[in-house]
Amino acid sequence: MGIQERERKVYRPLRRAGLEVIPNAVPDGTMPFVYGYGSEDIVGGFSHRYETPRLVERLNEDWYDLAVSLGLFDQQRQFLVLLPEGTRTHGAFLQDLHKGRPAVWTKVRLLERWDIMGRGAASAFLGIRAGHPGFGMMALDSSVYFCCSTGETGVDVVAVGHPDLSENILQQLEWFASWRDSSDRELQERIAVWLAGRASSGVSGSE
Repeated sequence: MGIQERERKVYRPLRRAGLEVIPNAVPDGTMPFVYGYGSEDIVGGFSHRYETPRLVERLNEDWYDLAVSLGLFDQQRQFLVLLPEGTRTHGAFLQDLHKGRPAVWTKVRLLERWDIMGRGAASAFLGIRAGHPGFGMMALDSSVYFCCSTGETGVDVVAVGHPDLSENILQQLEWFASWRDSSDRELQERIAVWLAGRASSGVSGSE
């Protein structure tokens, strides 16, 4: 798949939702995946049931307020979004999790006009459809991670503080990197490289 195809199938729909993709700009040393956080790692979040009046509007408002309060954006309103590789949709990504096809961080900028929970979810890359979003987002400095998921009754957004310093997450990543039965060898290798680089720099989860 070429750059033009990804631009047409992925970047344009995201731009219509208010996210400008900045290719090949993920900061060096960014943790490749966030997994296994505990309740003590959560620093914020919200939930709305599907029958909530003005659901998409409420989701957008709460997401933005939480993002601003916890520092998801930098001064240029830039941050990271977890996107499936190639042109696969969010739905296909969920179905392919067991086949070893990871999502990857992509740097984006929030435009003045945006609709993450409506058009973003409907783009098929940040959810299933409008009002049914699903995504992972992280600050450029890894200070906060946002996880949005849909369940049987509603939408949940959880914010995790400093995931790269969480003992819970680090233990889960170490376990996953050495898991022999995993089909996701590429992600395992990326995690192992990140953990090794982190160890060599002397960073600890207690900092």
